[in-house]
Amino acid sequence: MSKTNKISIIYNYHKYFMKDNYSKNILLKCIVCGDTDLDYVENELSVKCNRCGKEYPGGYDELVELNQPYIDDEILRMNTEIEKDAQKALDDSFNKIFKGSKNFKIK
Repeated sequence: MSKTNKISIIYNYHKYFMKDNYSKNILLKCIVCGDTDLDYVENELSVKCNRCGKEYPGGYDELVELNQPYIDDEILRMNTEIEKDAQKALDDSFNKIFKGSKNFKIK
């Protein structure tokens, strides 16, 4: 019985005023069947899909290149989350700063 590896790319984004760390583990998919059950073969030089048998002789780098549109979508989703959190942090900061002020009202 062989051990199944999930091959992924990790995208990290750090900001001091929001969460300590934004980290997203993006599983790379087989371009043929879409499965994430991939294993390294031949001394980790190439990667093979355990479902459909598609082999990627370029290994990890080839998978990243073929999955780039999917990776870009995941990064865009993460950036949207970061923007929302940044806006909330700014709103909370302004509300805290001007709380009780008679001259400023924040909507």
